[in-house]
Amino acid sequence: MDKTSYVYILTNRRNGTLYTGVTTNIIQRISQHRDGIFPGFTLEYGLKHLVWYEALGDIESAIAREKSIKRWQRTWKLTLIEAANPDWRDLWPTLFGGEASAPLPR
Repeated sequence: MDKTSYVYILTNRRNGTLYTGVTTNIIQRISQHRDGIFPGFTLEYGLKHLVWYEALGDIESAIAREKSIKRWQRTWKLTLIEAANPDWRDLWPTLFGGEASAPLPR
C-alpha cells in the first residue's frame, strides 16, 4: 500500500545551513526537529525552519529524491528553495492550512 512520503529541507536562517530529510509523517517529523527531540546535526545547528518540501507517492520515491538532492551542489538546493519559496518563509504553518511565516532573517 502506497503512503504519501515527503522530502523536506530545513534551515536556521535565510541562506543558512541546510538539512535534507525524508519522512512519511511530515507534521510529526518537523515537530520533532523544532522541539529538538533528537541529538544530531539539526539540533546542533538549530535547523528548525521548514523552507521546502515535496510530497511523493511512496517512501521509495521519497528516499531516492532525498538522496539525489543530498548529492546536489548547494546552489542547486538554493535554486530549488527559491523557486517555491522566494522569501524563505517558514512553511511549518502551511502544514496546518495556515499561511507561511514572515521571511527568515538573513
